[in-house]
Amino acid sequence: MKNGRLDHMYAVLESIHVLPKRQKINTVLSSKRKNLLFFIAIMKHHKIFLSFFIVTLLSGSQAIAFQKAGCGAGDCRDCHSVNREEVAQLLKGKVTDVLDVKRSEVPGLWDVEAVYNGQKLPFYLDFSKSYLISGNVIRLKSNENVTQENFVKMNKIDRSKIPLDDALVLGDSAAENKIIVFDDPECTYCSKLHSEMKKVIEQQPDIAFFIKMFPLAMHPNAKSKAQTIVCARLKGENDKAVELLEDSLAKKPLAAPDCDSDVVDKNIALAKELYITSTPTLIMPDGRVLPGFKKADQIISS
Repeated sequence: MKNGRLDHMYAVLESIHVLPKRQKINTVLSSKRKNLLFFIAIMKHHKIFLSFFIVTLLSGSQAIAFQKAGCGAGDCRDCHSVNREEVAQLLKGKVTDVLDVKRSEVPGLWDVEAVYNGQKLPFYLDFSKSYLISGNVIRLKSNENVTQENFVKMNKIDRSKIPLDDALVLGDSAAENKIIVFDDPECTYCSKLHSEMKKVIEQQPDIAFFIKMFPLAMHPNAKSKAQTIVCARLKGENDKAVELLEDSLAKKPLAAPDCDSDVVDKNIALAKELYITSTPTLIMPDGRVLPGFKKADQIISS
């Protein structure tokens, strides 16, 4: 804009009290800012508010830099980054280990795969790295549990690592679908699950359960009972072993073990390696881990 025309317009705006005196404007604003302020004043005078024009009136380099560097140029997550080592430092003393960090489907969060109390669990860390979130996240549209999905994915097991020669078989050992169960002979929920497993094999003969003895330290007599049961299984007496397990789950006493075997100790070590910490725990044919009691229809549909 020519200086003469600019001065004339400023004079008009000053006369109607839209702008302060030019002397003050000149000492504070650059020529580009004068033009911007002049445009805004015109808009105010005509009772027009066109805020998006203001961006285009900024200097070219400033506008381009903002568009390229700002979150609005693309996925907001592009503005944020984190790595496993950084998260491990943030969560030091809160979890045993951080195994993986990735962007969550939930905006503003990272999915964190961490070890807590010997188990692999899903957590969430916000983009500000100020909040650790633990608990269920529900996908409202479908009512699906995102946290449960993450738990299943991160705990998927390579079943070839689990020897089955010591496992008790409930159902047809040649069944197409073999479900492995880590079981404690004094576990109340294992007793409830055992009844449901019998229902499953009645309804679905193509499913069989391979039961690994995994006594928990919280049950002081469980290890001795597990050894007694395993001794029967190692002698090839599967039906006897199943009967002994059912007696134990019914809170009946068992005789002392009549063989010397380290199978139970190996099962305990294997469970630790696989991040299995509770009973019952089911391992599905595809390696998915389903901890806790499940009803027959849940097992079949899984």
